Amino acid sequence: MYTDKELVIRKIKGEDLRRLWELIYKEESPEWKKWDAPYFEHQALSFDEYLSKKDSIIDQEDYWAIEVNGNIIGTVSYYWEHKPSNWLEMGVGIYNPYYWSGGFGTRALKLWINHLFNALPLVRVGFTTWSGNYRMIKVGEKLGMKLEARLRKCRYYNGEYYDSIRMGLLREEWEEEFQAPSNKK
Repeated sequence: MYTDKELVIRKIKGEDLRRLWELIYKEESPEWKKWDAPYFEHQALSFDEYLSKKDSIIDQEDYWAIEVNGNIIGTVSYYWEHKPSNWLEMGVGIYNPYYWSGGFGTRALKLWINHLFNALPLVRVGFTTWSGNYRMIKVGEKLGMKLEARLRKCRYYNGEYYDSIRMGLLREEWEEEFQAPSNKK
């Protein structure tokens, strides 16, 4: 678990599943999906369908909950783009619009980056987004990430083409900027 005042990132517990399902899979067209890769289809799931995947959600190293004042508002995650070379991509999702534009995603991702650099032998962390998600690009910039790739007009959404954006951060850049303090509890 990592904390920043009232914000906590932590492993997901069984009692979190109902709230996560409500935030992510209950609705056919949730508001958050308009920002998070809307060019990929979102499928609502019944709670029972979601529960059938609980073993890949609860207590995982690569998928944690974000909570503010005890309320789950989103998740942080990572996946291996290429594990043999320690190429890891990460993500953050703030599903409750009430918490958008309040710095919660930036704070959660800062804690997550710190955790990833402390827990894994990484040289770099990064994420991929699209040019329509200006909030995510801003989060990357605030955290010292560099634009590493812009694939032009390869994401099609609502009749318009957008660029795919890849941002990254090297361990030495992180340590220089944030001194990678450990606030692990």
